[in-house]
Amino acid sequence: MPVFNFNNKISNLGSTIGASDDSFGFSSPTSNQLSYVSASQALQNSDIYSIIFQLSGALASGEITANNQRAQNILDNPSATASTHAFWQSMFAQLLIGGESFAYRFRNANGTDSRLEYLRPSQVSTYLLSDGSGLIYNANFDEPDIGTIEAIPQSDMIHFRLLSKNGGMTGVSPLSALSSELNIKNSSNKLTLKALAQAVTSSGILKVKNSGLLNSKEKQARSRKATQELRNGVLVLDDLEDYQPLEMRSNIANLLDQANWTGSQIAKVYGIPDSMINGKGDQQSSIQMENISIIKSLANYVNPIVSELKNKLNTDVHMDVRKAVDPLGDQYASTLSGMTKDGTLTANQTVSELQHRGFLPDDLPAQQK
Repeated sequence: MPVFNFNNKISNLGSTIGASDDSFGFSSPTSNQLSYVSASQALQNSDIYSIIFQLSGALASGEITANNQRAQNILDNPSATASTHAFWQSMFAQLLIGGESFAYRFRNANGTDSRLEYLRPSQVSTYLLSDGSGLIYNANFDEPDIGTIEAIPQSDMIHFRLLSKNGGMTGVSPLSALSSELNIKNSSNKLTLKALAQAVTSSGILKVKNSGLLNSKEKQARSRKATQELRNGVLVLDDLEDYQPLEMRSNIANLLDQANWTGSQIAKVYGIPDSMINGKGDQQSSIQMENISIIKSLANYVNPIVSELKNKLNTDVHMDVRKAVDPLGDQYASTLSGMTKDGTLTANQTVSELQHRGFLPDDLPAQQK
């Protein structure tokens, strides 16, 4: 554990290594200047919101267990202001958006965790100690009674990180890989809206046949009259007129399909099947195969979470996300049934496990022989 001189805290700090911002840089499609999009703006993208909501919800629905009871208590009741699920989903959502998330460990006089407090990235500055022996944090709290705490040792900060470019000290936002796709989608949305507005400017074409010659004033008058008749629900024509309603051009419809392409790119960055956001998967894949694919995707996020908790809580920590993928337990029951049929498990073992998982009631009557 490094020794800190709290009378001269800043002198122990090396260079800052955290972004300390809730924003993510995206190049403007019409400029080489770097612009910034906040997390709230990123979540206005329906595909990103869907992925963040589903992944963070699945992770928060996972069962986190620790071998130490004191560690288990803080995992089960981390916050004084939010439910357990809400707190962890917020932590995991920020991790997925920004590549890292923070929670300060409040401890009692005995050094036992009393509560965790979620901190926005903009509230935290991360520094590397000048001798490279560890990290240290400055944090600005929303509560006036707490204010700013400087020189927080890394043992007092839960710091989840995803992919890192500096040896695991800080994380990289997955959204940084989507700058081109999001710019293309934003430009596509503007182009589509403009094309749709132009496409519906005129609802149809009214032709006057048999060599009918109308001047501009007469054409405008007939157009206004026909429009009024259409609004009333019925357009009455004689043999000298022909009305043809306009249809949306195929190239306009193609513009609307581009959302699927950008959605697939976002799903690729987060390592999940695009069926999670597009609602369409490989038609040849079974539900079980898709669930296996989702569990593998979640493992990419479970491992850094578990690793950080093990390191800071000094105990073995496990995270089971199978319930998030199979909430009713049907797939798990089917797997146990297959293992019973091939003799891997006995019937009693299967029933006991299903009762332990809550799939079967504990007072299930014994089988009649």
